[in-house]
Amino acid sequence: MRLLLLSWGIGALTDFLDDAAPGPRSAVRLGYLNDAALPYGDAVFTAIETARLTELGYRPEVVTARDYTSPEAFAARLDALDALYVCGGETYVLLHHLRRHGLDVVLADKVRAGLPYIGLSAGSVLAGASTEPVSLMDDVAAAPGLTDLRGLGLLEASVVPHSDGQIPQYPAEIIAEIDARYSPRMPLIMLPDDQALLVTDADVTPIPSR
Repeated sequence: MRLLLLSWGIGALTDFLDDAAPGPRSAVRLGYLNDAALPYGDAVFTAIETARLTELGYRPEVVTARDYTSPEAFAARLDALDALYVCGGETYVLLHHLRRHGLDVVLADKVRAGLPYIGLSAGSVLAGASTEPVSLMDDVAAAPGLTDLRGLGLLEASVVPHSDGQIPQYPAEIIAEIDARYSPRMPLIMLPDDQALLVTDADVTPIPSR
């Protein structure tokens, strides 16, 4: 199992993908799971996220979980990729689109079987044990009917991105409230914007990612 979990900086991405999918970057079949960004349309941060990948030489292939009703079809799409990048945005929209047809189980199984996984912000939260701690950052009501806030469970802890409080929407006060409310009852990994988590099987290692 190989995961790279990012908050905002993507400096660690190229080494991760060069190792996971050797060869010319333009030839890497990099899926770009975009469901978390769908509520934001053409917002600046979504454009930046895709542009950064393109500037590094990759040709991301958009994958939208919302469009799949068949777990088998979704599994086949993942099998055609060298790696999957799960973008930032609204965590609970992402979780809802994956869960309503069992695609979350498919995705977790594929990653455990060896599909390299890159998550940024919401994509990093999704990989963890629970998304509940970021309910103070994102809006559960954006996914009406979603009651199960478990993540993919690829880590035993829950990931809280932007934990250095540098993004105006997620100031230090919110990060402190998340820590106070949730750390007494579940393990949290606080992930600053200039760091990443490199996950290989049972090892979780913080690394620089500016």
